[in-house]
Amino acid sequence: MQVINNLHAFIWSSMTDNNCNTYLIDGPTRVLIDPGHLKLFDHVENGLSELGITIEDIGLIICTHAHPDHMEAVTLFSKTSALVTLHYQEWQFLNTMRKQVKSYLGMGLDSFEPDFYLQSGKVSVNGVDLSIYHVPGHSPGSIAIYWPNHKVLFSGDLIFKDGLGRTDLPGGNGELLKKSIVSLKGLDVNCLLPGHGDIITGVNDVKHNFDQLEQYWFNYI
Repeated sequence: MQVINNLHAFIWSSMTDNNCNTYLIDGPTRVLIDPGHLKLFDHVENGLSELGITIEDIGLIICTHAHPDHMEAVTLFSKTSALVTLHYQEWQFLNTMRKQVKSYLGMGLDSFEPDFYLQSGKVSVNGVDLSIYHVPGHSPGSIAIYWPNHKVLFSGDLIFKDGLGRTDLPGGNGELLKKSIVSLKGLDVNCLLPGHGDIITGVNDVKHNFDQLEQYWFNYI
């Protein structure tokens, strides 16, 4: 689905498969955010095909974090020219879990390495200006991506519509999750694109969702 001009969402609606939402910024360099599970990537590939785009047309892949339901399909791009990036702290954390990574990604870290690392700050991708926020809590190196020109926030698994990311996985931390959510609350967001579930549109609805998380869900983490 088209969210706005040059921004497309491949929303995962199946209740039986745990795949993430994938997003495409269709700029001069095409940016794919969170390609998802390898075995379920046909959902994204079919969506790209409808836009006349193949995986060879993708220039950059950004992973909001390294859980397999967000990152595993990066292996499909190993023979393309696409660059892959994630937060440096997430990569460091992966390196402490090499055996587990081997089992869920089907490859060792020696055969995969990001082309560059992200940290908090501004990133310009061939004229598309993005702001990267380090938002630990769901995982140590989770990021949120803000596209200020369009007031769009890609929240990964930090924030969902009427919910927030789990903290019971390795590297999760409830107190950090709450601090990360609060740190984004002041952004001017007209469209919140979460890692799972429905998109939230409208400044008031986005603000209401933040308020609900803080007033209700913070009591449970």
